[in-house]
Amino acid sequence: MDTTAIGGCAPTAAICTRGVTRDFTAGQQTLTVLHGIDVDIRAGELTFLVGESGSGKTTLISIMCGILWPTLGEVKVFGTDIYALDDTALVEFRLQNIGFIFQQYNLIPSIDAASNAAVPLIAQGMHRDEARQRAIAMMEKLNIGDQAHKLPSQLSGGQQQRVAIARALVHEPRLVVCDEPTAALDASSGRRVMDLLREVAVAPDRACIIVTHDNRIFDLADRILVLEDGRITHDGTDMPEGH
Repeated sequence: MDTTAIGGCAPTAAICTRGVTRDFTAGQQTLTVLHGIDVDIRAGELTFLVGESGSGKTTLISIMCGILWPTLGEVKVFGTDIYALDDTALVEFRLQNIGFIFQQYNLIPSIDAASNAAVPLIAQGMHRDEARQRAIAMMEKLNIGDQAHKLPSQLSGGQQQRVAIARALVHEPRLVVCDEPTAALDASSGRRVMDLLREVAVAPDRACIIVTHDNRIFDLADRILVLEDGRITHDGTDMPEGH
């Protein structure tokens, strides 16, 4: 693994960003959503990213996991400069290393829950039957194993969310990036999901970053980053006063 630092990245950094800026153009106007973000997301930690709507949280995590290109700046994920990769290599890197839990679930409506959760394994070349069995085992950890044969349209919002979480975790990625993973869940289910995320996604060679507004789970974070107007204004173990 390439461990060469960019701009002084910590050797333990799972994600390292330097000077990450993102502009969007609307008509004749250019809006800067992120302003030169420098941050290291450390392996072995559960990191929360919080902030008001429109602060740039989803944009930042999309750039961190190779979904959205930065206008300026560099991003390394476990030592790999992901935006130096060509499109094919970047897709392969994401498939092998990153699990993303989307706020909108993004389940495939024409296949059942177990097949949805098995997608990363099938994409990696695993036989469909084995992939489904592994997906069902992960779903059982989330208390939805009995929903394996149902289509997404037959599931509640919370059940769809847990299928999406199973899909993100089933291939045991080194980096898990979550956008509001507990938003559709009751308190008990949310805690169960967080326990599973810590079990699967937090280790000396793995990391998990969570975008959340859910103050029920703030106490579970190892580290909390606050993003305001495209800039990180707080980096600590607790939420700052006034938030």
